[in-house]
Formats: sequence, structure tokens, C-alpha cells
Amino acid sequence: MKRILLWNKKITPFLTFQKNDAEEAMNFYVNLFDNSRIVDIQRWGKEGPGKEGTIMHATFQLNGQIFMCSDSPPVHEWDFTPAVSNYVECKSEDEIKNLWEKLSENGQVAMPLDNYGFSKKFGWIVDRFGVSWQLNLQ
Repeated sequence: MKRILLWNKKITPFLTFQKNDAEEAMNFYVNLFDNSRIVDIQRWGKEGPGKEGTIMHATFQLNGQIFMCSDSPPVHEWDFTPAVSNYVECKSEDEIKNLWEKLSENGQVAMPLDNYGFSKKFGWIVDRFGVSWQLNLQ
């Protein structure tokens, strides 16, 4: 079996939104984390198949990590799952409290902020867009 090595290629998380809220989510995340920005946005036009003006494909950066997203024209039977989450190592008590407050607003708490034995403070949230976040303070 031949192995192909792609040294310059990275694996990039891709978020597929099904409620035409990719831009709202992307802006929310970019404003939440330092060292974050929108890199590129391509929008659906009149010719579709997506709703005109929604995100066909966007690239953004959260604290230096590249993410991609889109508004999916078809609504799929699947959606985001907590089995795949974004893990954030927080530097301070203030940082974890701030992220917790903003990400949990209109979201669902999977594990409240607490000491679970493997860290001094940890919490798990599914935000209002359905994306899961694990917040950890060592």
C-alpha cells in the first residue's frame, strides 16, 4: 500500500449550519476569542441553490485556528453532535467565566463548571447554534 504524505496540508474543522445562521455564529465566535478574524466569505447568489446572501463558504480564525463554515441548502437528517466539540484551554478564572457566560446564553449546559478531578475547573456547553464547547482551566 502506497502512503501519500502531504506535509503542508492541515486538517480544518468545518461547521455546516442548517438554519442559515452560519454568519451569525461565525461573527459571534470571532468576537468572543482574541486573535480571531474572518478570512474570506463567499455567498450564495440568485442562482442558488442556497438562499441568496447566505454563506456558501467562509473561512475564519479563532485564536489562530482556522475554521470553515457554510449554510447548507438542503436540511440534512443530521446536525451537530456533542461527540465532536471544540476544546478551549483557558488561561484564567476570568477567561473561563467570560466564555462560559457567553457560550451558555440560550444554549444547553452538558456539564456545569466544576472541579471534576481531572482539572480544577471544567465545563461543557452546547451553544445556541448547536456547537459543543469544552472549557478547561488547569
